Amino acid sequence: MAKYIGILTSGGDSPGLNAAIRGVGKGSQCFDMELIGFMDGFRGLVQNRTMRLNNQILSGILTHGGTILGTSRDKPHKMTLGDETRDMTDVIVETYNRHHLDALVCIGGGGTQKNALRLHEAGLRVITLPKTIDNDVAKTDITFGFDTALGIATEAIDRLHSTATSHHRIIVVEIMGHRAGWLALGAGIAGGADVVLIPEIPYSLEGVAEAIKQRARGGKRFSIVAVAEGAMTVEQAAKFEALSHRKDKAGSKEHKSKASAELAAFQKQHVDHTVQLTQQLEQLTRIESRLTILGHLQRGGTPSAADRLLATRLGTACAELLNEGVHGVMVAARGDGAKPVPLKKVAGKTKLVPLDHPWIQSARLVGTCLGD
Repeated sequence: MAKYIGILTSGGDSPGLNAAIRGVGKGSQCFDMELIGFMDGFRGLVQNRTMRLNNQILSGILTHGGTILGTSRDKPHKMTLGDETRDMTDVIVETYNRHHLDALVCIGGGGTQKNALRLHEAGLRVITLPKTIDNDVAKTDITFGFDTALGIATEAIDRLHSTATSHHRIIVVEIMGHRAGWLALGAGIAGGADVVLIPEIPYSLEGVAEAIKQRARGGKRFSIVAVAEGAMTVEQAAKFEALSHRKDKAGSKEHKSKASAELAAFQKQHVDHTVQLTQQLEQLTRIESRLTILGHLQRGGTPSAADRLLATRLGTACAELLNEGVHGVMVAARGDGAKPVPLKKVAGKTKLVPLDHPWIQSARLVGTCLGD
């Protein structure tokens, strides 16, 4: 008898999602499985909105960006419906059983891994694939979407060199990455940025300014500063750490709520930190400075060949594991192959840039200022 497999994409969109859907779909057909797509992430499971993923639908989507299934950031246990927020796990279980699913494939980043684990613990047979341009999902060598975004951010830095050189400016480039600096670090090195600031290394504003002034004294009248969204000064990082610690250690519900509000206010204020950084560098160096925020450009467009290959490889490996009855795992990239990793070892964890990582060592050796 044919097996019925559900599939959804959740969280932010990312290059390679359609390639992954196709990989799971085409691979599943080899094992007599039928693939049912759920629209707009976990919300589609709640609302029972589906798409039959047959050959006609899967044909031609390999090269397309985005996701044919749509996506959302909805959480099964905290879903907003109208004016209220409810735990919709039971409704999702009902939809799962209504379609006689043998398993559910969830494609997404760190949040999706946590949500998938919750559904696994609710009794569903779940398997996940790791995608995110941030490359911060734990226990996998790499996530699909990262290579494409890395190429886009690198090309942007390449182009900004022209205007920085022509006008003798400091160009600050904000690159995605709230907690992990993989994208900013990789693009900064590949694009030849003079300064790279990432969340893992709190920076000294005065130290960055001095590095730029040293370049100016050496006859180089422009500088490129690549900054991850989540990069912080030493002072900001200390405050963030203190607020996080206070929230974690809060005893009463009232104290925890107050600590959470303070942390949220700090994070909201930090959103514009690259605007402030650009202004501060101009004041300290007296060199005209401009800010470019790449934003969602990094997540859009045609996936790179590397991301298509990775997404297809993990998607077909997922189909093989489904055929073997494996569930409760994420399909992780390991070298040229794939390995199932228990969701409990992935969910709630973030892969940050190690301070002894070869990329950091290379950046220092070519003279890149990392702000410390």
